[in-house]
Amino acid sequence: MQAPLKDKDDIKIFVLYLLRNLNCPLDFNTINDIVVQDEVVNYFDFAECFAELLETGNISEHKDDDGTLMYLITNQGIHVSDNLHSKLLRSIRDRSLRSAYRLLNFRDRNAKTLSRAVENSDGTFEFQCEISENGREILSLKIAVDTKRQLEQMKYYFDEYTEDIYTELLSILSGDKQF
Repeated sequence: MQAPLKDKDDIKIFVLYLLRNLNCPLDFNTINDIVVQDEVVNYFDFAECFAELLETGNISEHKDDDGTLMYLITNQGIHVSDNLHSKLLRSIRDRSLRSAYRLLNFRDRNAKTLSRAVENSDGTFEFQCEISENGREILSLKIAVDTKRQLEQMKYYFDEYTEDIYTELLSILSGDKQF
């Protein structure tokens, strides 16, 4: 994996590249999740560069029907994305775009999740989690756990970061993420 981007211009081009290719209104948190999920950019650099892209008119904002601020790439941002190049390898850009599609797909499918922290009668612990969509199970996992604290942590993190865990697991199992 290439080291995270640090040059602000490269980060801005990367953000614009993703927004250009996704081509749909997104809220800030979703854009953040998309940009930082493959660890190409860290949160603080992203937040700073995003504000500058908004300020310079490369990204526009508007409120959707429920009042949520949504962001889109502007024509100026499209021009910048199409004509400037960053130091980021094409393979990493492509992998980040695939990860973004997976994350958005997970959210759009209205996936339902279930997690259980089980303390067995013999004193052992087991974490169980499931993800389903339209009545079809897409993930089912049981893990033997050493301690009750570890069990509680697993439940907390699965409940809080389900889509991240799911997309990371897919990325690992599909070979997109290397160790």
